[in-house]
Amino acid sequence: MNYTAPWWLPGGNLQTIVAAKLARRYTDAAPVYVRERWYTPDHDFIDLDWQAGPSAPQRPLLVLFHGLEGSSRSHYAESFADFARAQHLPYVVVHFRGCSGELNHAPRAYHSGDFEEIGWILERLRSRHGGPMMAVGISLGGNALLRWAQEAGSAASQTVSAVVAVCAPVDLAASGACIGQGFNRQVYTRMFLQSMKPKALRKLTQFPGLFDGEALRGAKDLYTFDNIFTAPLHGFKNTEDYWRKASAKPGLNRIRIPALVLNARNDPFVPAASLPGPKDVGDWVTLWQPRDGGHVGFASAAPPASLIVLPQAVGGWLLQNR
Repeated sequence: MNYTAPWWLPGGNLQTIVAAKLARRYTDAAPVYVRERWYTPDHDFIDLDWQAGPSAPQRPLLVLFHGLEGSSRSHYAESFADFARAQHLPYVVVHFRGCSGELNHAPRAYHSGDFEEIGWILERLRSRHGGPMMAVGISLGGNALLRWAQEAGSAASQTVSAVVAVCAPVDLAASGACIGQGFNRQVYTRMFLQSMKPKALRKLTQFPGLFDGEALRGAKDLYTFDNIFTAPLHGFKNTEDYWRKASAKPGLNRIRIPALVLNARNDPFVPAASLPGPKDVGDWVTLWQPRDGGHVGFASAAPPASLIVLPQAVGGWLLQNR
C-alpha cells in the first residue's frame, strides 16, 4: 500500500481523529442496514447488520469485524460498506457482544483474542452464504481474526478465502502501555472508558458480585479495566495473562491462508517497534506498513478528506486473493 497523508494532515493523531470524526465515509448516501439477531450456544446473542440492496450473483461475501467499542456505524464500517456497494459485494458487519446498542445477556463481553467466537460466526456465515467469503478485522477485531486464522490453520481455507487485519494491536502489551501514557491516556483511553465502564457496570447489575464495581469505577486506564473486567470474565488470570495469550504476533507464522496485516507506522495506539517483521511471519502473510495513516485513518484528498483509500486498497487485495 503506497499511502502518503495529504500535506494538511500531518501526524498520526490528526490522521486518526480527522478520519473518525470529519472525513467523508461514503460517496452518496449512508449505508442502509438490515439487522439480524443470532442466538449463541451459551444462550446469549449477537447482532449482524447486512447492507441492504442488490449484490451480484456469486460475488464473495465481505465480512467486517469492528474494533474496540465499534459498530456498523463506525467510520471504517461505513467506508467499507460504500466500497462493497460499488463492487456489488454482499456485506455484513458483525457486532461483538454488547456493541450493537443492547446489552448482551451472558456474564461476558468480548475481547481481543475471541477466536472461538470468530470461528462460530464465520462457520455459520459460510453455511448461510454458501459461496466464497472474505473477512476484514479492524483493530481489536483484526487481532481476534488473526488469532482465529492461527488456531484454524489449514482448515481456515474451508471457511474464508483470505483475511485482512487493519491496524491490529498484535502485541497487546506494547499497545496497552502506549495507549496508557501521555496524550493517548488523556484522549483515547478516556474516550474508550467513557463507553466501556457504563456497560460493564450495567453488566454488574445483571450479575451482582461478578466483579468489584468500586474498583472498576476508579479505573483510569485499560490495563486496570482489563484486570478487573475483561481478563477474569473471559478466563484469564489477569491483564498480563490476557494480553500475552490474546496477542496475534507470536503465532503469525502459523497462518495457512492468505492474510494481510496492515499497520501504519505512525499509529498512536500501535508502536512501530512492536510491529511484526518478515522473520515473524510465514509465506501466507503479507505485511503492509506505510509511514502514514494513523489508527484506521488513511484519509486522502482535500478537507474534509475522503476515506476511500483504505477500503479500495484492502478490498482490492482481497479480491485478488479470493
